[in-house]
Amino acid sequence: MAQEQIQEQQQTLALKQTQSITQQQLLQAQLIELPIAQLLERVNTEMDDNPALEVNTGEESDFSDNSEYSESSENSESSDDFESEERQSALDAALENIGRDDEDLPVYHGGQSYNEEREEIVYGETQSFYDQLKEQMGVIEMTERQRDIMEYLIGSLDDDGLLRKSLDNISDELAIYHAIDANIQEIEEVLLLLQEFDPAGIGGRSLQECLLLQIKRRTPSRLRDLMEQVITDFFEEFTKKHWKKIQQALQLNDLQTETLMGELRKLNPKPGASMGEAVGRSMQQITPDFIVDTQDDGTVTFQLNLGEVPELHVSQSFTDTLREYQDNKDNMSRQMKEALLYTKKKVDAAQGFIEAIRVRRHTLTITMQAIIQWQHRYFEEGDEALLRPMILKDIAEKTGLDLSTVSRVSNSKYAQTRWGTFPLRHFFSDSYVTADGDELSTREIKAALQDLVDTEDKHKPLSDEALGKLLAEKGYPIARRTVAKYREQLGIPVARLRK
Repeated sequence: MAQEQIQEQQQTLALKQTQSITQQQLLQAQLIELPIAQLLERVNTEMDDNPALEVNTGEESDFSDNSEYSESSENSESSDDFESEERQSALDAALENIGRDDEDLPVYHGGQSYNEEREEIVYGETQSFYDQLKEQMGVIEMTERQRDIMEYLIGSLDDDGLLRKSLDNISDELAIYHAIDANIQEIEEVLLLLQEFDPAGIGGRSLQECLLLQIKRRTPSRLRDLMEQVITDFFEEFTKKHWKKIQQALQLNDLQTETLMGELRKLNPKPGASMGEAVGRSMQQITPDFIVDTQDDGTVTFQLNLGEVPELHVSQSFTDTLREYQDNKDNMSRQMKEALLYTKKKVDAAQGFIEAIRVRRHTLTITMQAIIQWQHRYFEEGDEALLRPMILKDIAEKTGLDLSTVSRVSNSKYAQTRWGTFPLRHFFSDSYVTADGDELSTREIKAALQDLVDTEDKHKPLSDEALGKLLAEKGYPIARRTVAKYREQLGIPVARLRK
């Protein structure tokens, strides 16, 4: 006899907390994540889909903002454009207070966009750094041996376009890896040819030589002589921005000093950055979302790049139609009610999109402001060793933004700085806590480790234990296994393979 199975259904009561996200919040999150080029595409698509959304060709706009963002003007009337009765969320309340506790830091400014000359600039090339320099090899006369040496020199350049290796080490490496027995003088002759390539400064063995190479390409003049004298005789004062000492030593007046400073600031400390990314990496076109500028007095300013994104507003014809229908809603036919619903839907969508653009710009502005505040010394000097430990949580707490929002901003945005164009992720760095409780930047430790390996005797390369001892002497007391981990992350082989 078949056994019957009895199924019972029971009802239970339970409390369950859920969090829902509105369509407007979802739209804001999507726009925040988009870089400037993709934002333009999204705006054009939205305008095609919504006839109530139009380009504002007049002086006023529904989301234009020419105000300056600064720590000293957070409460000024210029920030009122972001405040309205319709935006009372906790996010905007947190945004209002950003930077008020950092009065000792320089002022940061933000604007609507940078000038028109920059709007058409596309950062990055379709060829690699290596290929671009090899192309220039084809227009000069060299022997086959010189070409082999030249190719090795190009491959030895760092991301900045500088040659950090000594010619003695390069001579050893050519002999070991390529069976080319070249002395230092022969290598230097080829290096001098490389230093004639574009952009000016490529192949400099130091920042000082890089800047001198750029100055020597200028038309002979009294100004060029002064620039060369500053970099040659007063390089330490120049790097520390001691302009008063330079002015007194050269016996210049204020106008002459200001002109000299302006021309020296035009020199590029990282000529390789203008040629794209490092050798062998795939290239992509990059348009920066932020333009960051560092003044000689230490003030750091930045602007949002709006590119070709148009100023938007709600169509006046749709607004008038909606008002007319609402005034006569008591005597409406069915057809008029359908027209009212359609018009209202399009107007609401247009207003929501414009609002999402506002939130995106505001969020990007305060995020970049917080990053600059945190990493001010780096933006002032351009030395990666000065990057403080900084994680997404730090910026989230400083701005009052959600951690996921900071992540969206940082994942796909680029900033053009005086020292090159970098993804925002470049400015973030994990920390290493020593036994004494001191917090060190892992990027700073890796830079010190790389410097030790670059300058070691290639006949007797340093072991991980020896590297650890030298790092401890430099103020980075880390364990041998941590040295090994950072070495592997930098792509540096073990000692026996570095001979």
